[in-house]
Amino acid sequence: MTTINADDFKVGKNIKLSKMPTTFDIGIDKDEVEEKLEKTRKKIGDLQDVMYADNRYSVLICLQGMDTSGKDSLIREVFKDFNPRGVVVNSFKTPNSTELEHDYLWRHYVALPERGKFGVFNRTHYENVLVTRVHPEYILNENLPGIRKVEDIPKDFWDKRMDQINNFEKHIFQNGTIVLKFFLHLSKEEQRQRLLRRLEEAKHNWKFSPGDLKERGFWDDYQNCYEEAINETSKKNAPWFVIPADDKETARLIVAKIILETLENHPDIKEPELDDDVKSHISEYKAVLQKEEKPE
Repeated sequence: MTTINADDFKVGKNIKLSKMPTTFDIGIDKDEVEEKLEKTRKKIGDLQDVMYADNRYSVLICLQGMDTSGKDSLIREVFKDFNPRGVVVNSFKTPNSTELEHDYLWRHYVALPERGKFGVFNRTHYENVLVTRVHPEYILNENLPGIRKVEDIPKDFWDKRMDQINNFEKHIFQNGTIVLKFFLHLSKEEQRQRLLRRLEEAKHNWKFSPGDLKERGFWDDYQNCYEEAINETSKKNAPWFVIPADDKETARLIVAKIILETLENHPDIKEPELDDDVKSHISEYKAVLQKEEKPE
């Protein structure tokens, strides 16, 4: 099996997505991949239990990718062995009327995970420099000062947004949130095949929307926006990882391995010790319980 190292997928310098692979030969068959994923996610789940007891850190997992890149199934398979109280998933769709009455980061801020828990953002605050950049007319819904038509959007608007996102992530990191961002890098041909399967297999028809084809027409625009956003916002405190996503099973294992490796690199995440006074009286507490009469 090919060793999976987080650094091999981490963005540490400017990348060109067109030169990044969408496949990764892990050297084992599908059954072995699933077996290794099961072992890895159980270890992550155990670490989350320790994190919950420690109550100092939270983890934010950000998932981005083109339509059909496998975000939903990755969430299902990577986190299925978690204690349900330990992970909260938020899927961000088009902002509703309440959300539009606040700045664009508000709905993401209020969804951040509590200490001791994992939060998964399925589509994230980066939609605000991706979808809105490809379709700048959406910005008009935010009622921003000085912007009444698309032509009013200043040239440095997107640069400022990425600075704001960097500051947002730096702030939550400094307050105990471990931030990991994954771009599921899908080839255009693989997306075509997955969209066809949605149309050809009746049980998957519900997943298809004509809007998928419309957005596919903006493929190059999205790739350019993703590339710039990743390059501008991959920081030590909130790194991006580009995950080859043409094979879903392999992508899930890579993401799980990176999460596990990251948590294992935080040796200060540990179960709290009992107070010395409580510890010194453990035998007495046990004796009290052992003397209780058993129910008939």
